[in-house]
Amino acid sequence: MEVIDHVVIIGASHAAVQLMISLRQQGWLGGITVISDELHMPYQRPPLSKAYLDGSVEEGRLALRAPEMYEKLDAVFKLGHTVVAIDVATNQITLDTGEKIAYTKLALCTGARVRQLALPGAELGGVHYLRTMDDVKGIRQSAKNAKRAVIIGGGYIGLETAASLTKLGIKVTVLETESRLLKRVASEQVSEFYKRLHEEEGVEIRLGSKVVALQGDGQVRSVICDDDTYSDADMVIIGVGVIPNTELASEAGLVVENGIVVDEFAQTSHPDIVAAGDCTFHPNALLKRSLRLESVPNASEQAKAAAASLCGIKKAYSELPWFWSDQFDVKLQIVGISQGYTEAVVRGDTSRDRSFTVFYIKDQHIIAADCINRPKDFMMAKKLILQQSTIDVAALVDEGIDIKTLIN
Repeated sequence: MEVIDHVVIIGASHAAVQLMISLRQQGWLGGITVISDELHMPYQRPPLSKAYLDGSVEEGRLALRAPEMYEKLDAVFKLGHTVVAIDVATNQITLDTGEKIAYTKLALCTGARVRQLALPGAELGGVHYLRTMDDVKGIRQSAKNAKRAVIIGGGYIGLETAASLTKLGIKVTVLETESRLLKRVASEQVSEFYKRLHEEEGVEIRLGSKVVALQGDGQVRSVICDDDTYSDADMVIIGVGVIPNTELASEAGLVVENGIVVDEFAQTSHPDIVAAGDCTFHPNALLKRSLRLESVPNASEQAKAAAASLCGIKKAYSELPWFWSDQFDVKLQIVGISQGYTEAVVRGDTSRDRSFTVFYIKDQHIIAADCINRPKDFMMAKKLILQQSTIDVAALVDEGIDIKTLIN
């Protein structure tokens, strides 16, 4: 009996959509089934904490692709279903309904989920996390009658949410346990800028504030910190990071380490299974290290490598990571990974302006850049990082010198 090729993709993320497109482009003629625990067709996640939350973009404009494209791809979607097991011995997955689906190849695009806080009062009405479209629908509903919001966590999601709620006329307080915003991912200059930006826009920033409880009468009314200070709140959004969804892979016997371990071809430890996106721990030849990234560009590019592997083609994934964040009138574009930098230098004025770039230096080489309202610097920074030549720091920060002249 002839075996009919069939790819099952678990997850309906950015990675999943790119994977199915690339599969057909690479010549995959077999079936494609996509399984998602959400009831929505694939949608863009980055606008959720930004334009979708503040109401400037409506749900219809979030679709990743038009329905007609999925018809052309001849892809079958099973929405609102959770995969509870992968049987690598029989090449089958089991859904929460008990249904079993056979595959010849499997792609894990399981993404990540929010890290939850075990706080007294976390079950109160008006307490939210932000990851999915339905999460934001709940936040928007709470925002209709809210005057004060507290955001727990001063990372990018927390700050983007603060900006969006401020645009809606809500008084926002951000509570951050660390001594500065974005401490894990940015320099002191960038941290101080975002503190200034938000305070100029009316957001209250409280650093060194560890939340110990939420209080209310069925509806959240206040947030209590460990120093006995409290903040009034009609709604609370918790944004303290995400956890990769690796349980299915681990239970199936795949290698997992800070994510589903894959090689440069997005191949897992099982020959019939690939993985792509936020759930993977992968090598990057440009960075000379393995890491897990939470970004759309990474998910899309890695998915292309995964699709090639499923088609028997070796296409290594090795891209320079980049990210972005929109807050108020500021677009931040990040290129590279700043971890391990020994010096952070500034092109521009961080104290007054809303336009500058922080370059991260290690061993006289640029390894990353945070570009605030400077798209030209962003493009040049990519080239400077990739050329890996010794940099003249004095020339780099001198705005009288065209940054183009530093590129070999």
